[in-house]
Amino acid sequence: MDRLLLRISLLGALTGLMAGLLVTLFRFSIELSQTWLLPDGQVGNYEALPGWLRFLLPVAGALLLALIFERLPAERRAVGVVHLLDYLRFRKQRLPFTNAIVQFFGGLIAIVSGNSVDREGPGVHLGAATASLIRKEIKLSEDESYLLAAAGGAAAIAAAFNTPLAGVIFVIEVLRVRYAINNIVPVIVASVVGAIIGRLVYGPSPAFDVPALSIGSLTELPVMLLMGVIIGLLAAAFIYAVQTTAHKTISWRPLYGFVAAGTITGVLAQWAPEIMGLSYDALSRIFQHELGLQTLLLVVFAKLVATAVSVGVRLPGGLIGPSLVMGGALGGFIELMFIDWFPSYVGSVGLYAMIGMVAMMGAILRAPLAALVALIELTGNLNITLPGMIAVVSAEIATRALVGDMSAFTAMLKVQHEREASQQKVEEPERKENSEADEQEQAEAVNKSQGKD
Repeated sequence: MDRLLLRISLLGALTGLMAGLLVTLFRFSIELSQTWLLPDGQVGNYEALPGWLRFLLPVAGALLLALIFERLPAERRAVGVVHLLDYLRFRKQRLPFTNAIVQFFGGLIAIVSGNSVDREGPGVHLGAATASLIRKEIKLSEDESYLLAAAGGAAAIAAAFNTPLAGVIFVIEVLRVRYAINNIVPVIVASVVGAIIGRLVYGPSPAFDVPALSIGSLTELPVMLLMGVIIGLLAAAFIYAVQTTAHKTISWRPLYGFVAAGTITGVLAQWAPEIMGLSYDALSRIFQHELGLQTLLLVVFAKLVATAVSVGVRLPGGLIGPSLVMGGALGGFIELMFIDWFPSYVGSVGLYAMIGMVAMMGAILRAPLAALVALIELTGNLNITLPGMIAVVSAEIATRALVGDMSAFTAMLKVQHEREASQQKVEEPERKENSEADEQEQAEAVNKSQGKD
């Protein structure tokens, strides 16, 4: 038993190394492309683009992706966390590295062109797909393959956010890997290695600048409770929007769905350019109260619509980052309102934005514990754990009251499975009819041969 645990732990370390390198390469490719494309060579500086270019860029990126995906067979278009979740939970399909190549370049084009998706969702797929490369070189059991895929996903989260523990919890809550020592140890190992790779390349700081935070007084706790409820309602609306979009467009060609998403993003970017791309530069401005009330509301709703449509039509990007931006903008809005109501407020600038970020992520992913752990790892501050717990839990309860235990990922997976089931119902009579026709032809051939005899 010890030898088996040692073997899978060493394989987990190898997976973490490969996943960390691949995810950092993906991030580097995005930033290098943005430096070349955007004004002043600034990463994420879409706000400096003229209005006409803010419209054309996501449309052009979506059109390019559509032309690529139109030429791909259907099985090669499966990318992202939804594909990985289907692989881990239902074991219906493989996780070939060719799909990871599609994910890498598809995600790169989608993000750099300013579409409202993230790099973390593609990163999870890329990290998990490294298990398929290991499997080619080392004989693995099916269970080991699935476990290493989950470990790669954890390493990707750890490398992306510099949050190794949140990566482990992500695997348990989002990817639904059963907790057991033999399962968790290699996931922890992979997550640690992935975080080390991320730190070696990008330093020890998190993915975005987080100010020093502290709660002003216990009188703010009811506000945190109310904020959590509001965030939970918005998260439920987002999940419903993703599910509805996926259901309405499941039969669409990539050309129609992708271009529609790019067009909607381009239109919304005329009023809220902060929604384009990763939007992590906007988060930094939100932390410092550099965005006004009207702008914050525009960012919340424009990001919700653009991301729900983009993810719903299966653009090759993720939704983890947008959930952080939506929550941060809504939290920043509530904080500014709180300051207006109570001029004597002495809490930290950006506190509500930070807690709003993780509460929204937890509610959309249905991963409250991962959200709380991310809060601690991103801030290194245990003093805000209590308000964070209140906001995260109230958001989870509010979301569950409206959509049950369905996350944005499982909502899309449900639509996909319903589509597959309906196709099978259509194909079964055809297969039966063809089978009966073949049997009749065989019988006629036998009769003819007997007649000749």
